Amino acid sequence: MIFNTYKIHHLDLAADNVRVDLGSGAHYCVFWYRSIPLGERYLRASVSEDLFWRECLDAIWPALSWYYDEQGISPLPAKPSSPNAASLKALCDDAVAHLHPVNIPRQCDVSIVICTRNRAAFLRECLKHLQLQQCRPAEIVVVDNAPSNNDTENVVAEFEGVRYVREDRPGLDIARNRGALEAESAIVAYLDDDTIPDIHWTYRVFETFRDPSLAAMTGLVIAASLSTEAEVIFEKYWPFNRGYISKQYDHHFFNATLEAGPPVWEIGAGANMAFRKAIFEEVGYFDERLDAGAAGCNGDSELWYRILANGFTIRYNPKAVVQHHHRHSIQELKGQLYAYMRGFTVAILIQHQRFGHRGNLLHLLKVVPLYYLSLIRKGFPYYKFQYRTLLSEMRGIVSGLFYYWRHRNTNSKIYG
Repeated sequence: MIFNTYKIHHLDLAADNVRVDLGSGAHYCVFWYRSIPLGERYLRASVSEDLFWRECLDAIWPALSWYYDEQGISPLPAKPSSPNAASLKALCDDAVAHLHPVNIPRQCDVSIVICTRNRAAFLRECLKHLQLQQCRPAEIVVVDNAPSNNDTENVVAEFEGVRYVREDRPGLDIARNRGALEAESAIVAYLDDDTIPDIHWTYRVFETFRDPSLAAMTGLVIAASLSTEAEVIFEKYWPFNRGYISKQYDHHFFNATLEAGPPVWEIGAGANMAFRKAIFEEVGYFDERLDAGAAGCNGDSELWYRILANGFTIRYNPKAVVQHHHRHSIQELKGQLYAYMRGFTVAILIQHQRFGHRGNLLHLLKVVPLYYLSLIRKGFPYYKFQYRTLLSEMRGIVSGLFYYWRHRNTNSKIYG
């Protein structure tokens, strides 16, 4: 199977002269209106200008329609038959121009927590971009999780106002819990060390929680690079990107999906999420059985499940944007997906154990096997591209079943 790597373009439709060189190779275009992300498209080389603008319109139309509806702008204009830069700019002016932040406070009551281990180069890039925030957080806490050297501490020392915390017990959720306990602000926001936050990210997190009904939020995650097969596989088949339209996850969503098992993994990604600090006291902290060194991962989605099961609300806000460096090699990707599926399996079983919701078992024991059976058939006999990781994923599921069985009676410390 032939696959393409992609050159990434970020295009601002508010600019007077939008130009992109779609020469040789394949291209991934992300369309913005100033600070508002609106859509994306994979495009082949040398696409005509007319086709480019039609593809652009198709990419941003769902988000524009949603913003028109949300703002009560009526009537929704007809979709242009021959779109160009000027017509798309006019549409965006009406729908989203007023959403670009103005009068941003210099600082807000947000604690940013970055959990890291032996990835100094990624951490340095993330911290550099946090220094550029239009609205500065109250604090940045770097939790150095069971490090084998002093590189992380040395990187933190390069940045004024960043607090270093060492956590010697290995495990991402252990580090997340330590960060939540250390945080002094009412809002605790988490970034992965391999993310690049947009300059308005901190403000968008703060802005989201102006809605007092929200207990947690997630944001848009865009690929930082699509230059290897592994990065492309992840972005196309395991994306953190949840789209360009805001979504509300509440008791209506939870109850409507309870019979089949609420798909809480759709809510967002742990690379870009935030919580009211008070919610940890209400529903508990991250379940440390779901750590990368234990069950695998999925501590974020299991916590989202608890939040919804207790009647609270989570919002996905695509205006809170980060870019994410995906795993570079196939071997790294296989390890990541093994951990994902191991943690996914354990999380579902923990959810069933904790709440008794039968839909979780239905999903794990019926939906998941049928899904993987279809992938085995589709990938046969060569198992190229996205099928290269199938064995690792299935091994992760089996490993998760055994892990849960061995630890099913282990009490997890989810309260601080």
